[in-house]
Amino acid sequence: MPSRRSGYSFGSQISALLLAMIATMATIYVAGRLWQDAESRVYLIQKLDKGTGQGHSAISVHDTLKVITCREQQKTLSSLEMELAAARQEGFVSKHLLVNDGTGRQSTKRLLSVIGIITTFGRKKNRDAIRKAWMPTGANMKKLADQKGMVVRFVIGRSANRGDSLDKEIEIENSQTNDFIILDKHVEAPEERSKKIKSFFIHAVDNWDAEFYVKVNDDVFVNLDALGAVLTSHLDKPRVYVGCMKSGEVFSEPTHKWYEPDWWKFGDGKSYFLHASGEIYVISKSLAQFISTNRYTLRTYAHDDVSAGSWFIGLDVKHINERKFCCSSWSSGAICATV
Repeated sequence: MPSRRSGYSFGSQISALLLAMIATMATIYVAGRLWQDAESRVYLIQKLDKGTGQGHSAISVHDTLKVITCREQQKTLSSLEMELAAARQEGFVSKHLLVNDGTGRQSTKRLLSVIGIITTFGRKKNRDAIRKAWMPTGANMKKLADQKGMVVRFVIGRSANRGDSLDKEIEIENSQTNDFIILDKHVEAPEERSKKIKSFFIHAVDNWDAEFYVKVNDDVFVNLDALGAVLTSHLDKPRVYVGCMKSGEVFSEPTHKWYEPDWWKFGDGKSYFLHASGEIYVISKSLAQFISTNRYTLRTYAHDDVSAGSWFIGLDVKHINERKFCCSSWSSGAICATV
């Protein structure tokens, strides 16, 4: 397999294939119009022949060849449309062939990563600490996207009492910082956190074309350079799920902090399957597309990290246990640390 350039500016084989398909379809569209024109001439000539009793067609060899060629191209178009439909069904083709760069403009440049910092109401001090420590602000946000291919945004839903003071505080803060993803259809509530993570991935993959999508908690500090280096090392893997992997006990007691209402689904041993710690983890583009495509059938559990892990059970996914994503404390080359 040919090696791929490091960083976010390398050429994507999938993108190249899609661009080739688009070019082919554009060509076929033009050819299809020519076909329609040619067939119209054939029809009129045949009607004229029948009316005048000439008994033979006056269509030129040029028009005959044009009709034959265009019919073959129409068959090719139909085949391409079927292949694209099948790819979308599998979750491997984005809805948007031109993607938004987050500023309202359309761009065909693929990013390295979109990083969503999961936050909620009453956490402005955490957000300000992150802005001061590692998240670029103002013009530096665009600089980060242009130079390192990284988009970073806080992710929040709406108040249950839509339009109240909680919503307005976020809107005012966002008008000053312009660094939020506001999930209009999601209601902020602790028990809805797993659905919020799913909504983030859906929103992110539908609005930014990136190689990876990253979920981070708002009490985690991230070393963006170290994160970029780790992501770049996995560019050759089509379906990766990277994080500090763990399992652990499933708690069936309703009074327990980590109670799992669906505890009975995990068997006699009551142990979770392998999944990444919720502090920070990464999924590749095809997995984010899979979540978006299957948004209505993917269920959620009590804990968002368990929910994310469950979505990839049964898929051909590479689970990567990256110890640099274990955010207990800073160390050489560490990705993150909790505060």
